[in-house]
Amino acid sequence: MSERRAYLYRGVGETVGVVTLDGRPERLIVQWPGDDPLDAEGVRGVARVKSVERAFGAAFVALPGGADVLLPIKPDMPKLVQGGLVEIEIRTASRADKSAVARFIGEGEGEPRVLAAAPTLEEHLRHYVKAGSPSTGERALEAVEAAEADILETVFALPGGGDVAIETTRALTSVDVDLGGREGDAKRAARQANMAAIGVSARVLRLKGLGGLVVFDLVGRGHDGQALTTAARNAFAPDNPGVAIGAISKFGALEMALPRRSRPVMERLADARGAWTAPYAARRLARALEREGRADPGGRLAARCAPAVLEAFAELDAGLAERLGRRFTVSAEPGWSNDRIEVSPA
Repeated sequence: MSERRAYLYRGVGETVGVVTLDGRPERLIVQWPGDDPLDAEGVRGVARVKSVERAFGAAFVALPGGADVLLPIKPDMPKLVQGGLVEIEIRTASRADKSAVARFIGEGEGEPRVLAAAPTLEEHLRHYVKAGSPSTGERALEAVEAAEADILETVFALPGGGDVAIETTRALTSVDVDLGGREGDAKRAARQANMAAIGVSARVLRLKGLGGLVVFDLVGRGHDGQALTTAARNAFAPDNPGVAIGAISKFGALEMALPRRSRPVMERLADARGAWTAPYAARRLARALEREGRADPGGRLAARCAPAVLEAFAELDAGLAERLGRRFTVSAEPGWSNDRIEVSPA
């Protein structure tokens, strides 16, 4: 039977929740100061219609103080007019260059306003892990950094041998299954690898926060479509409602569509080239300073990092000083990459 556990880390400039599945990270929920509270799944409110784009079957609406949100137009909805009011709920937070997406609840009344905030991070954790309180402190930080390491990876080992490579494009997410060094009957080995790949990929896709079209390039031939489809339904059941699974094609590809709800966590951690973002690196720097500061109470510390990381660290400086005292310095090293961080006694 699967076991899920929750972890909650409150760091400098970040609050992070982790859900593990049988000891491996399954979800990472990140909140940073400055996040738009209206750009999150579950926000409800009365919004003003900014424009109606009937050629695209959608309208753009906005809550007071919020960015434009895409509202798909359905046949059973009343006619929308520019300047009118609608009651909406944010279904999918914004990502990269894509607007948030809302669902229509009903016609709006009164003034534009927020009716309900998004669930808190703690509420999310309670939703995923029903029993017990989340672990905190150093154990939580270890869980956070293990989850981040997985998110930044592309290739994941399968139990029993082989691996999957999970990569994203603008159009879809591809999952390439590789047999690796599995031994024994080739057909049996391929079936076991494909079944394992579905389970591992379901966890990793939830962890990375990926949705939309997902295509599995299965290994081998003559697939047991019914068994693999059943395995996929079970593995992706936590992502319902909204999971759609297609038949295996003659080319050995299994396609499915997963609902998008939150902003992919990868967008916070790394850029399109896979390099750490400066805000993420700044938080890793703050963690490293805090860790060293607690190991050496009263000792002075010196840190070095890339110029962009130092600039991003400026908003975290005061918060870290409140925890450690003003006993650290941070300097920039031109030419360093964002993931190069050094902390040492001063």
